[in-house]
Amino acid sequence: MEPRVGVRPASESDRSVVDAFLEANHAAVVARRGELVDARREQALLAEDADGTLVGVATWVVSGDEIELLTINVDRQWSGIGSALIDAVAEVGRKRRCRRLWLVTTNDNVDALRFYQRRGLRLRALRAGAVDDARRTLKPAIPERGLHDIPIRDELELALDLELDWAGRKSGGTQDAVGDA
Repeated sequence: MEPRVGVRPASESDRSVVDAFLEANHAAVVARRGELVDARREQALLAEDADGTLVGVATWVVSGDEIELLTINVDRQWSGIGSALIDAVAEVGRKRRCRRLWLVTTNDNVDALRFYQRRGLRLRALRAGAVDDARRTLKPAIPERGLHDIPIRDELELALDLELDWAGRKSGGTQDAVGDA
């Protein structure tokens, strides 16, 4: 069994560590919805092992009544780190009275699609050719092929109604897992 991780808001003193983690995971600058977003300038949550080792980072942006999970990166898949980070971002959204959490991924990221859908996120939009456009106009470094040697072409947007739990039931209350992130 994996050790339990703690999730906390990144402080200003964490900034260099967060930036390095994002850089190492090729997540510092994100192309989505026809624009580039610098994740290093956004709010972040850190996942740490019991000994304080950084094992994951999620960045998020609130706009109106929605919270975007801009990036999520972990050191170890299938260890609960990603779930803890998504739960924490959802909690931040609830505290800020957001109705919806949303994110964008690419068509090649089948493991992420499985992960997000198992946590209650639903497909909200397909932007066919959006990654091809971003590669041509915004971020030429986006590779042509991605995970499982699948051509990277499209953006998929997924969303979670924050008033519902993962099983689709109205949420009763929320736990205070991340403080006032």
